Order: sequence, then structure tokens, then C-alpha cells
Amino acid sequence: GQHCAGAILMGLFDRFFKKKALKKRSFAGAQTGRLFADFASMTRSSDSELKPALRTLRNRCRELARNDEYVRRYLQLLKTNVVGPHGVSVQAKARNTDETLDAPGNKLVEKAWSDWSKAGVCTVDGRLSFVDAQRLVIETLARDGEVLVRLIRGAPNDDRFAIQFLEADLLDEELNIKLDNGNAVRMGVEVDDFGRSVAYHLLREHPGDHEFSNGYSRKHTRVPAAELLHIFQAERPHQTRGAPPMAVAIDALKMLHGYREAELVAARVAASKMGFITTPDGDGYIGDDMEDSHTPIMSASPGSFEQLAAGQSITMFDPTHPTTAFGEFHKAVLRGIASSLGVSYAALASDLESVNYSSIRQGALDERDNYRTLQAFLITHFIEPVFQSWLTSAMTSGTLPLPMTRYEKFSTSIIYRPRGFSWIDPVKEINAQVTGIQNGLLSMQDVANHYGADIEDVFESIQREKELAKRYGISLAFQPFGDIAKAEPIVTTTED
Repeated sequence: GQHCAGAILMGLFDRFFKKKALKKRSFAGAQTGRLFADFASMTRSSDSELKPALRTLRNRCRELARNDEYVRRYLQLLKTNVVGPHGVSVQAKARNTDETLDAPGNKLVEKAWSDWSKAGVCTVDGRLSFVDAQRLVIETLARDGEVLVRLIRGAPNDDRFAIQFLEADLLDEELNIKLDNGNAVRMGVEVDDFGRSVAYHLLREHPGDHEFSNGYSRKHTRVPAAELLHIFQAERPHQTRGAPPMAVAIDALKMLHGYREAELVAARVAASKMGFITTPDGDGYIGDDMEDSHTPIMSASPGSFEQLAAGQSITMFDPTHPTTAFGEFHKAVLRGIASSLGVSYAALASDLESVNYSSIRQGALDERDNYRTLQAFLITHFIEPVFQSWLTSAMTSGTLPLPMTRYEKFSTSIIYRPRGFSWIDPVKEINAQVTGIQNGLLSMQDVANHYGADIEDVFESIQREKELAKRYGISLAFQPFGDIAKAEPIVTTTED
């Protein structure tokens, strides 16, 4: 009996400590308690989370874009670094059956595309060039989280094709119904059983355009998916609408803006108020003069003293604003905001005070990788679909004198080349690239990619310069690809 009691006791002992050990090995992030009480514990789909918050997030981001200097700077950084002054260039590299470049056909395509991309042609409202359109896509994507671009076939221009930008507000997030054909409309987007977008149900009037319309009717127009580009960055599977990338930084941006405003007002008050004149019985101060017919004022000049009336004394007002911790606190908050937006603190704050070559180079490289990712996204989801639609329309309308039988030849041989980035230290970087070429680790095209250039265009430009110099009898002082080796006679000897 004593043996059985000991065995039972040991068994309870083992079970207790095993449970305790298992509890220790579980995820600390999944524990409950007062420190984790504010964590969301509900399992919700991406659309369920977006639906009640989408309009509020979009409106708040627009408010920050209008009134917050750092958000304005962030949007400028994106437009400058992702799109740049000339936007993404389109180069046709179609080849003939013998693998030589179809130079005449490629030039025709590039010239026709350049003509269509001019301001007044590519958009139906006639206000934007295609470079302007690229900047608008990037800014709208960063601010609103999604971009709507309608493809207008049969537009009133020579190519019979144009694009139209629509605000995301027209895609009615309140429209959520099940259709008779088996499709479902989720926040204005009609999807099939696989979640593929089939059509978009757009409001005929902007819900916030009351001042310029006779009334808001909430009537919809169904636009097939083939006629509309719905551009957004999906963060979860089954996500139907796009959330603004700035959403994660909204609270920090708003609080920082309010804090800076409060410190600015406090500093202005501190600089304006010198002190207060008090009396034991509370009688009002008479002063030297009156301002606005009722406010007593005292005249003051540098190095002067004034005798007050009996019983009056001066209480100095000396608030310390901005506080000594303002600068470091401001930087700490702004660094977190910059990290969430994918840009460097130095660029967002325009603060190069404490950077050196190594730190700014590393920060710029990380930042540029983010810009290149956005460039690839812009090409895939906007520029390439627009170009392919334009090419079809230009060939069928006759403005591009190429038969439709050659459509695939040109549509599959297009290179979309975004802007490049200049070196931080040109001498060091270029020497490193030259070393890479000499050792076979890099090609000349790899180097040209950093400038957003094509090596064939570089060769062609250098050749033109050589021919131009020869025509004018100018001897160039450089030979970029090395001197051409002179032919040397081969001397052979024979033994007698």
C-alpha cells in the first residue's frame, strides 16, 4: 500500500511539472493578461477588416497629404525617385527571323508611343502626359491605397485609345450583395468563385461632390474588368480592396504634428510675454498708454529701468519652450515614421546633420531597393497593360503602319526601363563597376541599368559622337572602350 501511494504521488508530481514545462515552451506572444488585453483576438478576413475602416483611412491620409509637411515630402520622394523627370521609357527590341534587330519596326513603335504619350493625347481629359499619369498613379497609390484607371477604347484621338483616372470613392464599398449568376459583389468589386475580379460597380456620381450636382442617387455602372485597372498592393490572400500604405503611421504623424504645433505656440507665447505686474489689493495696472482703447501697455527700451507705483511688483514669465528634449524626441518619432513608410529618415526630414559617407550610402541603398520594387510594381500593373492596349488600338486604327500579324512580335519584345540612380560617390562606385566588368562579374548593361539606360543606345550615341568629331576634324582625347589593336605581322623562322 505504501508503494502504491508513492507511485501515485510521483505520477501527480510528474504531471504537474510536465504541464508547467509545456506552458513555458508555448509562444509568449499568445499569452493573456492585462499587458496583452488590448490585442485583437478575433479572426477576421482581410475584407472584414477593411470594410468599416477603408473610407476613414483614405480620408485621414488625404487630410495628412494636404496639411502635414512630412507626408507631402514622402509623396514627393516617391514621385521623384520612382518615376523621375522622364518616367519609365519603352524600348522596342523586336528581332527578325535571323535574330537581327528589326530597327525600322522598332523605331515606328517607339515613335508612335512617344506621340501618344504627350500631354493632351493619352488621357481623355487632355490634362496629363503619360509621365504625369505615372506620377499620379504612385501618389494616389501611396495616399489612397488603390488606383482606378479606365481604358477608353474608341477615344477621340488618332489611336482611338486613352486612359481615364477615377477616384477610389466611386468604387462603392457599401455595395455587398450576392448576384443571380453566382458571383458576389464585395465592396463594389464583382468576383467569381475563385475570387477573380469580373467587373466593377462604380457610382455614377462622386459621394462627396454634392456642391456641383443636383443630388446624390447612389446609382451604379457596371464596368467589365477588361476595361478597368484596379491597382493596389495586396497584403493578404482574398483581399479585394487596397489599404493606404500610410495607415500604419497615421497616429504617429497626427500626434507629431500636434506636438510640434503645441511647442511652436508655446515658444511663441514664451517669446511674447515678459512678465506680469501684480498688486496686493488686485487693482488693475494703469500703464503708460492704451492699446485697442482698453489694453494697458508699458513702454520699454533696452537698458532702462522703471519705477513702479507703491505696492506693485513684477512677476517674470519665463517658460522653457521648446523643451531641451524636443529635438531628440522629434527625431525618435520621425525615425519610426520613416521606417514604416520605407524611406530613410535623412531623406524624409531633409536632415544630413550627423550622417557620413558609409551611413548615407547604406541608407540610400536600402531606400533605393524600395523604390525599385515600386518601379517594378508600376510597370507590371500600370504601364505594361496600358501599352499592350494602346498597341492593339494603334495597329487596328492604322496610325501605326504595322499589320496585326506582327502584334505578338512587338508586344513580347518590349523593355520597360525605369529611371536610374546616380552614385553617392561617383569615383568609388564607377571604379568598382569597372573592376567588376574587367573580372567578368558584371556586363556593361548591368552598369547602364543603374542609369536607366540601354547599352545599345550608349554604343549608338558614342558612335554618333565619333562620326560627328571626324566630320569636323576634331580628334577626341579619349577612347572609352580601348584602342583598336593594330595588326602585327607574324614572323616565322625556318631552320636550315
